[in-house]
Amino acid sequence: MNIAFAGFRHGHVFELYKMAANNRDLHIVAAWEEDAEAINAAKKNGVVFTHQTYEELLADKNIDIVAIGNYYGIRGNMIIKALRSGKHVITDKPLCTSLEELDEITQLVKQTGLKVNCMLTMRYESRINAVKELFESGRLGEIHNIYIGGQHPLNYGKRPSWYFEEGKHGGVINDIGIHGIDSINFICGLRPSRILSARCWNAYAREERQFADSGQFMLEMDNGAGMISDVSYSIPGSIGFSFPHYWEYHIWGSKGMVRFSMNSKAIDAYIDGEPQGIAIPDAVVDADCLTDFIDEINGKTDMRLSMKEVFQSSRDTLLIQKHAFSENEKY
Repeated sequence: MNIAFAGFRHGHVFELYKMAANNRDLHIVAAWEEDAEAINAAKKNGVVFTHQTYEELLADKNIDIVAIGNYYGIRGNMIIKALRSGKHVITDKPLCTSLEELDEITQLVKQTGLKVNCMLTMRYESRINAVKELFESGRLGEIHNIYIGGQHPLNYGKRPSWYFEEGKHGGVINDIGIHGIDSINFICGLRPSRILSARCWNAYAREERQFADSGQFMLEMDNGAGMISDVSYSIPGSIGFSFPHYWEYHIWGSKGMVRFSMNSKAIDAYIDGEPQGIAIPDAVVDADCLTDFIDEINGKTDMRLSMKEVFQSSRDTLLIQKHAFSENEKY
């Protein structure tokens, strides 16, 4: 199949570009971007531009898949246009920034049979998969309490300027929190059943007071468990992504608990009956979101991430983000 790339406004799209370049089932045949700064960054990453407009790219009958990496606020509209043009779509997260866009996307795939996927890459992390195996072994019992710290560095002046422009970001919960929502569904099959509280506010972006850089939420999950999460841009910039508690999880069950982060040295589990904590080794993962997407297009059903799960996690997160915005009308 032939894949085209539309938009290079976020660095994650270059990870997808590399996946596509290394995938023997795909040929990169086209690319488009209208922002001069983004074009220069993409060229440094080996991107060759072929089309002058997005509409021209969509009209190209040689293209089977469109990969979208534009700013968040425009992605929903771009996906809708691509589906109407008969293209499958894969995008970085978030998929879109409104429930109305998600409804239309969902309806279009039902009508056309086309597939949509998203870079919910936490499902492919070795530690997430190891904890999933621990849960499935029954050693944690039923999950009752969950905390996820999804804090990120703001990196003001380094992040693209569109982050801070009205209507282009769509909310820090939808931006970051979707990984937490989706990974808990992947690990133990739980989804939110009730939003107890959600808030977004400005705390760190002093130069951009209109940008709500902090987000927290509290949920009741569909088995009655409670989940609390912080997804703020609060990590000190000098420490950045080397922060030892980057993406930190605490999951408590009726038989034990597990604690880990993406940057810690070990997964620590404390199981009832064991006199002390035990270290859980990382799992081996030999898949990625792009391969799963291609498999689903080809009719396979045994993937780590399906279109149905993308839509579920997107809807759950957009509902939480909407709740936060309604509670903080000035944003």
